[in-house]
Amino acid sequence: MTRKAFKKIFDQYYEPIRNFLYFKLKDIDKAEDLTQDVFMKAWEKRNSIENETVKGYLFTIATNLMRKEFNIQAADKKVELKITDKTTSETPGFEMESKEFAEQLKIAIEGLPEKSQTVFLMSRMDKHTYPEIAKILEISVKTVEKRMSLALAELREKLKIKI
Repeated sequence: MTRKAFKKIFDQYYEPIRNFLYFKLKDIDKAEDLTQDVFMKAWEKRNSIENETVKGYLFTIATNLMRKEFNIQAADKKVELKITDKTTSETPGFEMESKEFAEQLKIAIEGLPEKSQTVFLMSRMDKHTYPEIAKILEISVKTVEKRMSLALAELREKLKIKI
């Protein structure tokens, strides 16, 4: 696909994609950022995009990025809630250590490869089973298992703990 053809697609779909993401996220800055990410991913795959399916392809990328964003936000909230619930009767030192660990965990999860991160968050935070994840992501259960294994190994290494 030429730059000119891609520019035409960009001009045609940028605003609808951004509006779609804004409607879902209720945050214009996030919507703008994710829309840019959509077109970055599309640019990387521009030679395999077919004109007949470009709209669906772009909206699929947008939906996947949005889901990832929701998963990260949900993980942040769940970690905060768990820490808050557990530390109400704990010492200030324990509370500080818990918050530090939560931040380290968040950074470690964000540092995972995208595919492993998605599987990890869907399993551990959203409580989906491996078959459910496989169905949602349209991959095999074995692929889910492999991605989870890689995610856990990397988190163990980064956090120096047993998960």
